[in-house]
Amino acid sequence: MMFTSRILTLFTSGETQYNKDGLLQGQGIDSPLSETGIQQSEAAGHYLQDVRFSDVFVSDMKRAKQTAKIIIRKNKTCNDLALVVDPLLKERSFGIAEGGRVQDMKKMAEEAGQPVPEYTPPHGETVEQVKVRVSAFLKSMFQLMADHHQDKISWDDKAQRPENDSPLVGCPDDGVRSVPAHALVVSHGAYMRVAVRYFIEDLGCSVPLGSDARQLFSACSNTGMCRFIVTLKFDDAELLSSMKCVFVNRTDHIKAE
Repeated sequence: MMFTSRILTLFTSGETQYNKDGLLQGQGIDSPLSETGIQQSEAAGHYLQDVRFSDVFVSDMKRAKQTAKIIIRKNKTCNDLALVVDPLLKERSFGIAEGGRVQDMKKMAEEAGQPVPEYTPPHGETVEQVKVRVSAFLKSMFQLMADHHQDKISWDDKAQRPENDSPLVGCPDDGVRSVPAHALVVSHGAYMRVAVRYFIEDLGCSVPLGSDARQLFSACSNTGMCRFIVTLKFDDAELLSSMKCVFVNRTDHIKAE
């Protein structure tokens, strides 16, 4: 049986004018980045400039593609990487609430007696439907990365395990050392919120000691960054062996500006 580890660094897209105005975008409104969003993406690219990526996956929405292109353009080691554009990473659909105020959707959820993250406006996409997309994306991504990096798969189940227990010191490469396959994934806030919960609650992803559930499952800010270590086992089929959360919702690149 073969084992290999991969790193996933997930980003939400930068700010748009809709974000700034407190309006809900979802899937129906395909906004470009605002000037602030461009600056956030440039800060993220500068923060990660020395971190090597082997693959880049991105939502097919403008704001996500712009964010990914800026991050990769500023990278010193892999700025020629091609983006794999995948609609499975598209933002969650909010149905009739799209284009309206975020505050109005919060009121709709309150009237329905549901928490905002679980509430689905009429004609919107449920959390479970988003989870199906997240699962399909993971399967597709792992297969593509396996095809691209077959030479880096080890027969030793420990040879390519990352330094899982090394302390986090707030560096851009926390959790990345010694793992050759590292995917940058750029999606959206609501999608990422569902994805992180799916990783932890459904896939059994371990979390850092002392983690607070409220923080783990909170909304990810524009260009907020999450990182996960994924270990896969290969026999007749590719299967998830284990998953570890390194950190969630890190915004050190913005704080440093």
